[in-house]
Parts: sequence; structure tokens; C-alpha cells
Amino acid sequence: MVPLSAPAVRGVKICGLTEEAGFDACIAHGADWVGFVFFDRSPRCVTPAQARALSGRHAGGPARVGLFVHPDDETLARVLDGVSLDILQIYASFERAAEVYARFGVPVWLSQPVSARADLPVACPAAVERILIEPKPPASASRPGGNAQKLDWGLMQGWTPSFPWMLAGGLTPDNVAQAIEQSGAPAVDVSSGVESAPGLKSPDAIARFIQNARSALFSG
Repeated sequence: MVPLSAPAVRGVKICGLTEEAGFDACIAHGADWVGFVFFDRSPRCVTPAQARALSGRHAGGPARVGLFVHPDDETLARVLDGVSLDILQIYASFERAAEVYARFGVPVWLSQPVSARADLPVACPAAVERILIEPKPPASASRPGGNAQKLDWGLMQGWTPSFPWMLAGGLTPDNVAQAIEQSGAPAVDVSSGVESAPGLKSPDAIARFIQNARSALFSG
């Protein structure tokens, strides 16, 4: 068994923010990224104006991430006209991700759903800054993303990609440390796992999630 290393600072993203208490908790507890969802089938969907109002509560701080599902250029342009975003996180192909980066010049993250080790990407296009690894949604799902499913974190053991990546799907304050220890994830993303109701973030859960992620050990 490989000995556990000392705790490492983990990148933490809190996604699906819709209200002030959740956003303020991200600021207070030092989240690295805050995410706004621009997908109308999600209970966490916000308008550019709502995202701008939340983001304006604190100058600087976490990078602002906009989440989009197979967006066209018109949608991206409309949102970017309404709120300043540091990163575009999209569900799309590698080719489309490259087009988005070329068109808008904003760093692009690409979501990569997996169900087996063979699904893990072996390379990352230069136009993609980071890949998010998350479970493949069930056939009955109405939207992509983790859908509160937990990935088999052991799939990532021994996987040493040369590009930045992030683990998402089914994470909570109670399991995030274990997820990091088993997967070696350098960063983690949570949405429903820190909510008291769909779209309503719990400041206490956000605080515990960030604390537990940052104190996790890595056995890689």
C-alpha cells in the first residue's frame, strides 16, 4: 500500500449558485471557482442578470464559471454580454470546444462523462484548459452532469494525465475526502451535494465541503 502523503491544497468549485447566501459562503470560505448554470432544464438555471447581481456582491475572489450544454455562439455571446465570466464550462465535443475558444477567447473547460476506465481521456486539446471527469448520466436523465451519481473513484487510480482535471458527481462534505484519496483528484466540483433543496445552497455544507476537500490526503 502506498503511504499517504501530507495534505495538499485542493481546488474547489461550487456550482449552481442561485442565491446570495450560497454565493457569500463561497467567498467566506475561500472557494476557488463559483459556477453559474445557463441551461434552462436545470433547477439551478440563472439569467445573465441574476448571475451578474450575485457576482457583483464581491469584487475579485473566485473565478466565475459559466456552465453551458451544447451552446451555440448566439447563446454564449448573449450571456457574455450580460455577465463577465472567467471560464466557459461546456458539454460538447473537443472540436466544438476549440471553436468556442477561438471565437470568444475565454478559457474553456470540457465535461467528460465516464463509466469505465477506457472512457478516461488520454489527451486534451490545447484549446481546453481543464477536463471535468464525472459519471455518465442514466438513460432516463433529462440533463447531463453528475445527476448526484457517485463515480467509481477507483477508476482513476494510476491514471496520471498530463493535463489539469477535476472530479465531479455525487460529491458531498462527507465523502469528498475519500473521493480525493482514492482518485487523486487535484480539484473537485460540487452542486447538489451542498444543497438543502434543489438550487438552494447550504452555507454550512459549503464550509464543510471546502474544509474537508482541503484537508484530504492523497494516496497516489
